[in-house]
Amino acid sequence: QPQLVESGGGLVQPGGSLRLSCAASGFTLANYATGWFRQAPGKEREGVSCMGKSGTRTNYADSVKGRFTISRDNSKNTVYLQMNSLKPEDTGVYYCSVRRVVTDAPRCDYGMDYWGKGTLVTVSS
Repeated sequence: QPQLVESGGGLVQPGGSLRLSCAASGFTLANYATGWFRQAPGKEREGVSCMGKSGTRTNYADSVKGRFTISRDNSKNTVYLQMNSLKPEDTGVYYCSVRRVVTDAPRCDYGMDYWGKGTLVTVSS
């Protein structure tokens, strides 16, 4: 049974940092592009970052460029999102997702194959 479990969310002050983790089980992460999405209260889910299956190709939403870094450890079947210089507008539930791919293109959209249940990030003083 394929499963994604996010962790690392919490309450942080503006300017602080958090590192989210996403542990994959039931499939081999190395065959999948991986993405992080978020959903703020009262808003639609939006893409934050995407990474190709090898980990060498990435893209980011303009709102997080230079502050967030996506990474993966295929040997641990785990994806990470390092979030620095956090702002109140980064508040939301963060979801990990994957899509099985053939090429190394970072393809992430709402049609991903598997989704985690999310972890809440609250940025507030």
